[in-house]
Amino acid sequence: MKIKLFNVRGEEAVLAEQWAKVNQVELSLDQGPLTPDTVKEAQGFDGIANAQIEPLDDSIYPILKEMGIKQIAQRSAGVDMYNLELAKENGIIISNVPSYSPESIAEFTVTIALNLIRKVELIRSNVKEHNFTWDLPIRGRVLGDMTVAIIGTGRIGLATAKIFKGFGCKVVGYDIYQSPAAKEVLEYKDSVLEAIQVADVVSLHMPPTSDNSHYFNAELFKQFKKGAILLNMARGALVDTADLLDALDQGFLDGAGIDTYEFEGPYVPKNFQGKAITDELFLDLIHHPKVIYTPHAAYYTDEAVKNLVEGALNATIDVIKTGTTAMRVN
Repeated sequence: MKIKLFNVRGEEAVLAEQWAKVNQVELSLDQGPLTPDTVKEAQGFDGIANAQIEPLDDSIYPILKEMGIKQIAQRSAGVDMYNLELAKENGIIISNVPSYSPESIAEFTVTIALNLIRKVELIRSNVKEHNFTWDLPIRGRVLGDMTVAIIGTGRIGLATAKIFKGFGCKVVGYDIYQSPAAKEVLEYKDSVLEAIQVADVVSLHMPPTSDNSHYFNAELFKQFKKGAILLNMARGALVDTADLLDALDQGFLDGAGIDTYEFEGPYVPKNFQGKAITDELFLDLIHHPKVIYTPHAAYYTDEAVKNLVEGALNATIDVIKTGTTAMRVN
């Protein structure tokens, strides 16, 4: 059995090779992405494990079909970079790793919330300038006194709610599907609007859909509670970035923690030291004094990386051996 991996980082290569040895599978590791130019490298392989970041070119699906490849296993939970219907038309199963480490993202979310609430970035900036004074701009608030709205109460949202609850926060939430487990931790509201209007912290954990692109926009930001902060560790497309920056400038929001930017594809996860960033909106986001931006790093822990690599490879074997996998999304 032969599996081709694309977009492989060095740390993933070590884990993949360990997995291959245990499972007696031949692997070929490619550091580059799966593109119309590189798809030929998959010829002769039984399956593909991929870490797609930008939308996959539609021309690739029929090429894979001609090669006899019947699946692509994505090494993440999100699959919005794939044309699921076109993949299905070409007999290609797309799978993901839906639960690789909810705690990793949840802990990071709360970490960023605390940094914003306690003005850690400003304090550190002052210290570097040898300003050690206590003054109003660095005075923080107590997290446990706050109400937190969790928008999207799946695995990650629920894990995040539990941590906020542990700090003493009142936690409310909204989801199309109300979870019995979540009801033990939070109070469901009937709409996103109802949830955000009472919240000091709004934390997004929704999957992206065609219906919720730029759901968080200028009109909605005007409905936020005064002094609230927004946390987006989900998907960049949920938030209209230009509207967010305007809302911060106009005082509708007090701060934002952004781990996913809607146009991050050309930049994340790449090293742009010494290189030009031409996306002015991205630069505005990065340098905004009320924003903590991180490069899609909320998931990035030892446990998560291991689970993503092994989960995708296990799904690949499932499809090759049985024709399907429990982790298929189309």
